[in-house]
Amino acid sequence: MKFYLNCLKVVRLYSINFNRQLSISHKYFQRPETLPNVFDRKTKLKQRERTCLDPDYKIYSYVHERVAQSLVDRIFDIKRTFESALDFGCGRGLTASELTKDVVKRITMIDSSSLMLDQIRPPVEENGHDGIEIIKKHIDEEQFSGDESSYDLAYSCLSLHWINDLPGVLRKVLHVLKNDAPFIGAMFASDTLYELRVALQLAENEREGGFAAHISPFVEPPDIGGLLQRIGYNIVTLDLDEIHIDYPSMFELMFDLKGMGENNCSWNRRLTLKRETLLAAQAIYQNMYGNKDGSIPATYRILYFIGWKPDPSQKGPAKRGSANVSFKDIDKVLSTKK
Repeated sequence: MKFYLNCLKVVRLYSINFNRQLSISHKYFQRPETLPNVFDRKTKLKQRERTCLDPDYKIYSYVHERVAQSLVDRIFDIKRTFESALDFGCGRGLTASELTKDVVKRITMIDSSSLMLDQIRPPVEENGHDGIEIIKKHIDEEQFSGDESSYDLAYSCLSLHWINDLPGVLRKVLHVLKNDAPFIGAMFASDTLYELRVALQLAENEREGGFAAHISPFVEPPDIGGLLQRIGYNIVTLDLDEIHIDYPSMFELMFDLKGMGENNCSWNRRLTLKRETLLAAQAIYQNMYGNKDGSIPATYRILYFIGWKPDPSQKGPAKRGSANVSFKDIDKVLSTKK
């Protein structure tokens, strides 16, 4: 009975903390003057630039490479040639390295890390990259500004989830886009690494009588859709993808997150974890989610979105009351078309 009550207490504590994380997410979408300062941007810059000092930094790019390829597929689905594109939070330019000159002529790449800009892969001629003009700009993404109607494409791959003023940034990108130009983005969504979050919280509660935030808060997909529409984007579409990767243990997962530069930088994070807590978390992780071969799974939940800058040429919804066919007669209409 005592064990059962303790389990209920742990589940309740986890539920309270999860709801608190969601409330942080919802605060993104309040008015700018009440926007919280969730992330320590200086710490995030240090974390990302620390990865640039590792000679083997490329081996930790597997998640970013996978997402970059999926983002490029969405760009290719738009049958246009873009004269000028904006790569917002470009990192090492993984997305740009997949683009071809018959799709994009010029790319302006901005990032807060000068070291990552230096590690951008050069265009490869045999893959059709020769002729793409690359412009690098060392700018903090939150301080970005530009001339109105400067780009006919903007995209961002796994950088927006570290932005404090997300509404402000989306509004700035809309400002620099030309009419009928798309903004295509990918960011980590809620429930990313939920296995790691649960294991750490249960272990910390068991060993230390409470727990702190070790995984950064992520936004909810419906919130992003509503935010894009409220700011002024048109024809907004969202889709979710999950990437499942197996690791030998929780420690390899945490080590790789550090190598990616995706470790936590929220202001309320706890800077240290006790050794016994980490060992307990690994045991819980293995017991709750472990695979039969002894490895542990990790889930990366990716939100892809597309929003367009409004233009009179874009199709809109039909006027209310303009329908000339009743839903009860829809079967007759379909049979007639056949």
